[in-house]
Amino acid sequence: MKSDKKNIRHLSLPALQEYFGSIEEKAFRAKQVYEWLWLRHATSFEAMTNLSKDLRTKLEDNFVLPAVRVDATQHSNDGTIKSRFRLHDNHLVEGVLIPTDTRQTACVSSQVGCSLSCKFCATGYMDRKRNLDFDEIYDEVALINQQALEHNGKKLTNIVFMGMGEPLLNYKNVLQSIERITSPDGLGMSPKRITVSTAGVAKMIRQLGDDQVRFNLALSLHAANDKKRSEIMPINDSNNLKELIAALNHFYKATGNEISFEYILFKDFNDSKQDADELIKIYRQVPADLVNIIEYNPIDNARFQKPDAEKAEDFMEYLAKNRVNARLRRSRGKDIDAACGQLANKG
Repeated sequence: MKSDKKNIRHLSLPALQEYFGSIEEKAFRAKQVYEWLWLRHATSFEAMTNLSKDLRTKLEDNFVLPAVRVDATQHSNDGTIKSRFRLHDNHLVEGVLIPTDTRQTACVSSQVGCSLSCKFCATGYMDRKRNLDFDEIYDEVALINQQALEHNGKKLTNIVFMGMGEPLLNYKNVLQSIERITSPDGLGMSPKRITVSTAGVAKMIRQLGDDQVRFNLALSLHAANDKKRSEIMPINDSNNLKELIAALNHFYKATGNEISFEYILFKDFNDSKQDADELIKIYRQVPADLVNIIEYNPIDNARFQKPDAEKAEDFMEYLAKNRVNARLRRSRGKDIDAACGQLANKG
């Protein structure tokens, strides 16, 4: 049954203070509740133990606190942990903890499913059900942070919006979640440790620049000419490479933030010397810090294969020879379908 009560986490601190004033409660109660919601990550009003029983009951009567919960977890041989998160309306999304010696990275989702239908991505074969609210994205990060502390004794160091969905098609909630994640009364993380990855929505990339965001941006490129890119990423039909290059330059000019490219290598599709030359040409038109060359991870429905190791090395060497800062990113969590492009709520 749909509740007409307001989600308490959608109230700002001033709005909470106003509410407590209206019920003749002391103003400091608002700060206490705000800390429970964001700093202490309370998942119920009952957990707010420094409030009176009467006040907790009053909050329960007037508000909802629809916390995201871990529905299932899978542990990879390489230490990666994939979680399936259950939302208040029983929709499911996935998130991943990727630990290395130097980093604890959370890969988070921003939509239930995706509308972009990229041909190599498992999420692209799902329907988009809805956007995640900012507090749901925050919950994903907070829960993965708990896993990092529990399993590795370390807090999260990095967040990548590279899970299910297109972050820039959920623009407002993604930015609001990052504001909460980076706030001192939230998780207090540096925006420089956050990367938002987009399949390429030129208008919203420009908007990021206009909004003076402080986080990093990654473009999922995967093919360096329009014909090939449109073949595997239908969004390229309405956001071609020329438009994206202009938008990325606008973003950089406005913010100075780090830009990177993601480029999955597909056997006999985008792994030739000509493909490398086209990639180099784009790299030289944008002030990009890095090109992440990614191992392809097979999924059901897709026809692609990964090139052999020698072909991938040749591709990398050619980029290096042409002074492209490229890194071959080894996939993590492949044995539990947690690697790049594999998130699909398979259960």
